[in-house]
Amino acid sequence: MTPLQFDTARAPVLFIADLHLDPGRPAAMRAFCHFVETRVPAAAALFILGDLFEAWIGDDARPDNDPVAPALAALGAQGLPVYFMPGNRDFLVGPAFCRAAGITMLTEPTLIEIDGERVLLEHGDALCTDDTAYQAFRSQVRNPDWQAAFLAQPVAERLEQARALRQRSGEAMAGKSAAIMDVNAEAVRERLQAWGVGTLIHGHTHRPAIHRLDSGDGHGRRIVLGDWFEQGSVLRIDNGTARLETISFES
Repeated sequence: MTPLQFDTARAPVLFIADLHLDPGRPAAMRAFCHFVETRVPAAAALFILGDLFEAWIGDDARPDNDPVAPALAALGAQGLPVYFMPGNRDFLVGPAFCRAAGITMLTEPTLIEIDGERVLLEHGDALCTDDTAYQAFRSQVRNPDWQAAFLAQPVAERLEQARALRQRSGEAMAGKSAAIMDVNAEAVRERLQAWGVGTLIHGHTHRPAIHRLDSGDGHGRRIVLGDWFEQGSVLRIDNGTARLETISFES
């Protein structure tokens, strides 16, 4: 299959991740909606590389007053494509939400071309191979049988399980070193070589940066997207130049 192709001399391509949107964080929600309404329409495409939501327990539990799907659907109505790749917090986003939001679900990883360069996209948690406990948990919850069993439960029970999982996750993270929770350099190198790319874009670690690295076949780069906790973060590729930009929240 031919990968999606973009020419940023015509319009920029935007990438975001790790927004962790939740009704309890209204400033982030407002900033996201404002970003979608005012900055994204001039782009060629928007890529959301996981953790759009703080938690997602199934499309049937989507709030009636959810502002996210309508905001994204408005982009589609303007002819602007939006692509979504699930993260570790919203891996249960399904077809119903995608239809309501007018977005296209991507598999992980996904290969695209920007200005003739092959670029690999993923959320990033699969690259944190030093955290073996997390990788075991990730394998469990990404299993279709586990997901089917979870989604078959009443919404109230799913909410309680999700709350308990977030609590245990926070406790586990508090006891881990920062290095363990970051990507593994060898895992990155293997991914670049396996896909024959020089650029990898991912989120998950909340450590925005553009890293220059040796991809094995020459010098490459790993671009890490920032989170949306204290401020917004967006990667803008425009006229062949990649820049990480911040978005201020309302006071």
